[in-house]
Amino acid sequence: MPVGAHAAIPMTEPRPDDQSDPNAIDVALMLRAGKGEEEAFQELVERHQQAVVGTVAKMLGGTNEAEDIAQQVFIRLWKSASRYTPSAKFTTYLFTIARNLVFNETRKRQRRKTHSLDEQEDDWHQQLADSDEIQPDVQLLQGELRRAVDKAIADLPEKQRLAVVLRRYEEMPYEEIADVLELSVSAVKSQLFRARTSLRESLQRFLDD
Repeated sequence: MPVGAHAAIPMTEPRPDDQSDPNAIDVALMLRAGKGEEEAFQELVERHQQAVVGTVAKMLGGTNEAEDIAQQVFIRLWKSASRYTPSAKFTTYLFTIARNLVFNETRKRQRRKTHSLDEQEDDWHQQLADSDEIQPDVQLLQGELRRAVDKAIADLPEKQRLAVVLRRYEEMPYEEIADVLELSVSAVKSQLFRARTSLRESLQRFLDD
């Protein structure tokens, strides 16, 4: 199916990567996509869609809009393919696009302020009350911890949040996180240290149990 500015990118199951040199494969596919080869571009989507959707979902605190934002990431990637030059790892290039779209969405949400913090807390406590009626105590505590972790990550400043997601969930090296965030490696480590300190404080009651 032709890929255009408004075309939806089909989200399919990821295929096993060729582990001989994943970056070289990505770069070769991107260069072919830059020449208009849609099959090469579709292979890039299949290789990286899971990581992009997962990162966007963790950054925005849920999956409701994650696939829509991920679609935008890949549409932007397609549009930029003809101008692509492999000056950095392909994943650095890809996650920089994701970073820009996620940060834009975060700022839009802050401006809209659709739900107040009080309303969000009311919803959260109501979910706990509903869960208490149908779940055993252990499951309830696990669910509460999961929500608490998600909320603690969502409450981090955006650069700290993205650094945590890329490091913890994508296992990205410090150097690549630094390229994505346009920071020095030492600054990335500082962001992660502050983020972990904040997360420990937010989750202290679970750590004490």
